[in-house]
Amino acid sequence: MPVLAITRERREEETRVAATADSVKRLTGLGFEVVVEAGAGLSAAVRDEDYAAAGARIAADAGAALNGAEVVFKVRGPSREEIDVLGPGAIVVGLLDPHREKALMEALTQRGATVFAMELIPRITRAQAMDALSSQANLAGYRAVIEAAQVYGRALPMMMTAAGTVAAAKVFVMGAGVAGLQAIATARRLGAVVTATDVRPAAKEQVESLGARFVAVEDEEFRAAETAAGYAKEMSAAYRAKQAALVAGHIRGQDIVITTALIPGRPAPRLVSAEQVASMRPGSVLVDLAVEQGGNVEGVARDRIVEAGGARIIGYANLPGRIAADASALYARNLVAFAGLLIKDGALVESFDDEILKASLVALSGAVVHPALQAA
Repeated sequence: MPVLAITRERREEETRVAATADSVKRLTGLGFEVVVEAGAGLSAAVRDEDYAAAGARIAADAGAALNGAEVVFKVRGPSREEIDVLGPGAIVVGLLDPHREKALMEALTQRGATVFAMELIPRITRAQAMDALSSQANLAGYRAVIEAAQVYGRALPMMMTAAGTVAAAKVFVMGAGVAGLQAIATARRLGAVVTATDVRPAAKEQVESLGARFVAVEDEEFRAAETAAGYAKEMSAAYRAKQAALVAGHIRGQDIVITTALIPGRPAPRLVSAEQVASMRPGSVLVDLAVEQGGNVEGVARDRIVEAGGARIIGYANLPGRIAADASALYARNLVAFAGLLIKDGALVESFDDEILKASLVALSGAVVHPALQAA
């Protein structure tokens, strides 16, 4: 029976955990022996006794949990101390950000680890249950609206009272992927007037289906601006200039702007300039979900609220971690679905020829095998 270890996340801002009591039951049902480091789930409201009742063995510390572990599930990458106690050939699975976390990848490969990055799960039908980017982005979009509402000094819905009418807030969502669509839906539920933009043509119908108005320069480049995998392509400088001109006037009249645009493996595109921020009304709020990749809003700062004239720019990293219990539950289910590909008849599979495993495999026994990372 292969041993699967869950350890506490060592990064200061990370409150999520890679397993819940429910996922432990499912993992043991697949044929794993699950070992959980004591206290690993406390920040996500999962107690050691919950893990134990689900069938996990509780280890006193990370070293004890990782001793003999053949598979390690993480949210973010393991710490240097954790890597140093990994056994040769251990399989490490997590949201590892392999394009940017060069030092982490080097440490894991030097240790001889086999590494899978959940970010690289292909967007195909049979991999939907493993799509951790989508599960976490969904919660990030929701939380972005909640953070904006907290900082915004007015109400979001229209209110008619004996003392007068409170106008509905105007919310503009830039980027209508999973996070953006959830932000639209949440803002609409809270009563805001919502508009949205995206470079992907398919997003227009999705935006409008949620009751928001779509804003975009709809030229030939726009109509071809989506990859076969469903990601947005990076747009030309000419298109960006036209789009910026269109949205500049629109942003000026908005109360809340939420930006969500990311390009896999690349810095986040700049969507909102300092001049556009300065044009907004006093009390306006911007929430930048791309701050961990450099940010969409000029002037954003990681884990801070920046005062920019009369507006405020929220740059909180790891928004899913601000809903740690739900984020952990969804991510743990993603991992359970992935784990089903790693084990067969109670033993770890000997080859990773499955298309999902092949696509997400970064390193095999210490050798980098992913084509995009070999080129890098």
